[in-house]
Amino acid sequence: MTFTKDSVLVKTWVSLVLAGTFTLDQVPKLFNLKSVVSEIVNSLM
Repeated sequence: MTFTKDSVLVKTWVSLVLAGTFTLDQVPKLFNLKSVVSEIVNSLM
């Protein structure tokens, strides 16, 4: 399975990280989830 920027799970984790509920280190290492979430969050900061 491969996650994209449009995946619901990616959008959920991005929201949680941006809200401060979780850090990037706390994003699960599930397939490529962590790398996609990190890419989006880093591009927004």
